[in-house]
Amino acid sequence: MDSMDQDDLFRRLAVALAIGLLVGLERGWQLREEAEGERTAGLRTYALTGLLGGISAALSAASHPMLLAAALVSFTAAFVVFASLEAKSEHNFSATGVVAAILTFVLGAYAVLGNQLVAVAAAVAMAVLLALKEPLHVWVRRLSWLELRAVLVLLAMSFLLLPVLPDRTIDPWDAINPWQIWLLAILIAGVSFVGYVAVKSLGDQAGIAVAAVAGGATSSTATTLSFARLAREQPQASGVLAGGIMLAGVVMMVRVVAIAVALAPALSGELLLSIAAGALALFGASAYLMLAGGVRAGGEAARLDLKNPFDVASALKLAALIAIIMLLAKLLSTGSSNKGIYLLAAISGIADVDALTLSMAQLAGTRLELADAGNAIIIAVAVNTAAKATMAATIAGWRLGIPVAAASAVAIAAIAAAQLLLPRWPLPS
Repeated sequence: MDSMDQDDLFRRLAVALAIGLLVGLERGWQLREEAEGERTAGLRTYALTGLLGGISAALSAASHPMLLAAALVSFTAAFVVFASLEAKSEHNFSATGVVAAILTFVLGAYAVLGNQLVAVAAAVAMAVLLALKEPLHVWVRRLSWLELRAVLVLLAMSFLLLPVLPDRTIDPWDAINPWQIWLLAILIAGVSFVGYVAVKSLGDQAGIAVAAVAGGATSSTATTLSFARLAREQPQASGVLAGGIMLAGVVMMVRVVAIAVALAPALSGELLLSIAAGALALFGASAYLMLAGGVRAGGEAARLDLKNPFDVASALKLAALIAIIMLLAKLLSTGSSNKGIYLLAAISGIADVDALTLSMAQLAGTRLELADAGNAIIIAVAVNTAAKATMAATIAGWRLGIPVAAASAVAIAAIAAAQLLLPRWPLPS
């Protein structure tokens, strides 16, 4: 083994030892009240376990692979014997310590034979799970059937169905990607669940703000629909929910600019000032509504009573609608007239702006003039803002509709004024 190989081996063994120390630190802290000699493993034992796994992997690589298997079996048998004695003595029959020790050995071995970054990431995840024992147990005890079902459905959507979908376009127009569409449905459903958890954990105003930011990062339209349904069922919270809709709109505008400029930096001059003007107007309205809307006229705090973690059907419908918009964008972008693009932008904005933004950014400067692509994105943002105000008023009535419509009108006017009056220039390269 040459010098470079030795250096690499020393680094990998150091990672294996660090993995053991990380897990041992958490295990030692959890068992810190127990006297010396009354616990199977602590900081030193787990550190040595990680190093043992690394050394065993190095020896197996230099001799025979079965050596690593034999070392793992021998270590597991010895550890289980000591853990059994401890369990009988303390009447504690948890298998967590045994599993943690075996995983520490395996990750120490993988740090030598495989990807060090993956090994460290897995060790960190293990340490976090071990450290969150009490909060996780409390959460499980409080978990309702609806919440459990929501978690299971979201996990099934993410880890059972998403991996089997093709990550490529499947239509003759090269526009519909099933993997991307399903991912969007997962994100929309996930935002609803995040909002549910946030409100339950942080309270109404802070929870709605967190849900609005998360919702705006994926689909402000879905967030508006969700909040409007809540306002219809619980009109006393219309003010704070209206502020949440506005905040989701702000995040949507920031997201649109970020996506467009990342794909086509030259679009910065077409979008930045106009979208910033609208975002500032919405943010001001959101701040006022979130602070003032959380209290009723009589000074009593408005409360939310959330029952359904998320609505999968609404997420799927919105994802399907966005898939149709993506297809229309591909078809209409083949023409040379910008009128078709502007019409598409207005139609797209009724549902969402992501598909239109992606399409325009990809076509900007090649098959479309920068000004046309920028104008189309701005039209979509303005129409989407107006459409969400209409949705809010239609679903929840005037109590939610009036503040959302007023703030949206000011934001659209600010966008139009900035687009017509302010100069445009690209970001310096």
